[in-house]
Amino acid sequence: MKQLSKNFVMWVAIVAALLIVLNLFSDGGGQKPQQELSYSEFLQRLDGGHIRQVTIKGASILGILEDGTVFKSYSLRDQNIIDRLQKSKIPFKEQPMDDGWNIWSFLAHTLPMIILIAIWIFALRQMQGGANKAMGFGRSKAKLSANSKKVTFADVAGVEEAKEELSEVVEFLRNPEKYQKLGGKIPRGVLLVGPPGTGKTLLARAVAGEANAPFFSISGSDFVEMFVGVGASRVRDMFEQGRKSAPCIIFIDEIDAVGRHRGVGYGGGNDEREQTLNQLLVEMDGFEENDAVIIIAATNRADVLDPALLRPGRFDRQVNVDLPDLLGREAVLKVHTRGVPIAVDVDLNVVARGTPGFSGADLQNLVNEAALLSARHNKKAVTQVEFEEARDKILMGPERKNKIMSDEERRLTAYHEGGHALVAYTLKDNAHPIHKATILPRGRALGMVQQLPEKDQVSRTFIQMKSEIAIYMGGRIAEEIIFGKDKVTSGAYSDIKGATRIAQAMVTEFGLTQELGAVHYNLNSQGYEPARVSQKTYEMIDHKVRELVDEGLQKAKEILTKNLKSLHALAESLLKYETLTGAEIADILEGKSIRQESEPVKKRRTKTKTDESTPPLGGGTEPSPQV
Repeated sequence: MKQLSKNFVMWVAIVAALLIVLNLFSDGGGQKPQQELSYSEFLQRLDGGHIRQVTIKGASILGILEDGTVFKSYSLRDQNIIDRLQKSKIPFKEQPMDDGWNIWSFLAHTLPMIILIAIWIFALRQMQGGANKAMGFGRSKAKLSANSKKVTFADVAGVEEAKEELSEVVEFLRNPEKYQKLGGKIPRGVLLVGPPGTGKTLLARAVAGEANAPFFSISGSDFVEMFVGVGASRVRDMFEQGRKSAPCIIFIDEIDAVGRHRGVGYGGGNDEREQTLNQLLVEMDGFEENDAVIIIAATNRADVLDPALLRPGRFDRQVNVDLPDLLGREAVLKVHTRGVPIAVDVDLNVVARGTPGFSGADLQNLVNEAALLSARHNKKAVTQVEFEEARDKILMGPERKNKIMSDEERRLTAYHEGGHALVAYTLKDNAHPIHKATILPRGRALGMVQQLPEKDQVSRTFIQMKSEIAIYMGGRIAEEIIFGKDKVTSGAYSDIKGATRIAQAMVTEFGLTQELGAVHYNLNSQGYEPARVSQKTYEMIDHKVRELVDEGLQKAKEILTKNLKSLHALAESLLKYETLTGAEIADILEGKSIRQESEPVKKRRTKTKTDESTPPLGGGTEPSPQV
């Protein structure tokens, strides 16, 4: 806003100066064109009586002819001119010459040059911008964060181990004498490593907030320019600013932009990036001591960094900032919902269970989407329904409300999803609990069954993976039992793909088959690695994968055939209500009634003519498959 005001004032000043110049040099709207007369012509017209009036101003003669034309002439200081004017009885007057400096003449001569210089300076500032102003091209772009919004460890959740690692840095910044009197030295550099969105930048700001220390932030790409030596100059200037504000924190985001391995690019050791890296290495642990300046850097590509950058004395402390677990996700949700009105029916633990693999940024986006949906529905608080809808929107896309489905498609989708739900419920001792089932189109899927883990699970047992394969096959077998083999659709494409992926991992990665043993077989894009897999082994792998998938398929068929009445009840309820919760699915399978006091949902718009539809793909990921 401040920059916008400065630009507006500059343009107003330029326009006003131009108007003044135009006014100075304008001849006036009512004046007639001025005619130049030689002195001899002037005398002839004077003797002929063709002049109306005359004004003498030094050597200049100004006047008006008989026809109203304004003229101008010059005399040679003829002393008889006055006598001739009196003789001709022509009114005249004399004016003194300009006797030196006046403001208007000065402006008329100097203002155009001033305007041109001002416009040139303004354009130069606009093009150069920021720290690249004239005579400041090599200055650092590090910005000192304002203390208006202080961030502390209370604003960071889900990364408790990282906060514990960084608490020592906070203590050093608060009380450096505590460590110095015992000869201890705090690490000069702390490298935060983790996937995008996990809160690395927020952690660095929290360290500065907890220690109440100055916080300079800069991106790794800000050092690299097309001119060699500029980046190194900016590194020197950055550390100089840090020493003046010590003790302080300098945060370098995406340090891999400048800290990659040296000698692997063009230009040998003379290119700009390597010169910048060399200067950074010297400043961190070179001839000068920078004990009071702590460098915190962040990257998700620690494997590409130069080894000299990671040695002791530089970034010798690496802090992993991983994706939050179940308890961490719940804590992150509590942080992001502080300023959001939450309804009493919201269970953040359920929301956290339904978001495995979400980073802190993803969870913040989830809360924001839920708030936007609540505002769209004119609600005063965010309810569980909005959190569910926001999560489904992020994972699978928005609901396709305009998707026209025939009655046959809705019925087939209901039985497909009912088959998944029934198999999952029957195998609940070795599978995640069912959260909900729906036949509402979303993204590329016409429906889905979602399972939520009760807790984070790092490993899975052999029986759990076999149960997952059977659950994946439940939709395909339900179609086959109800509609026949000739009416089976391509809707089970993602289900078959997911079941095959699990079976391949069991055989080639986890060593869970007796025939092939506890051996790891590499699988590349062209198939199994030829150097490690013989033709016989290749055939054994294919045979065992097929056997595991067929076993899951037969298990699903056995469950659905035995519980055919329950399958019909589930499908009819899905057709009636379109979405069922896990508790409602359990009540239906146990023979209980649901929603006695509520009306069925309004039937979705259908079509009379069947056309080719998008198959109901399963879009889930372990450990919470959505099939």
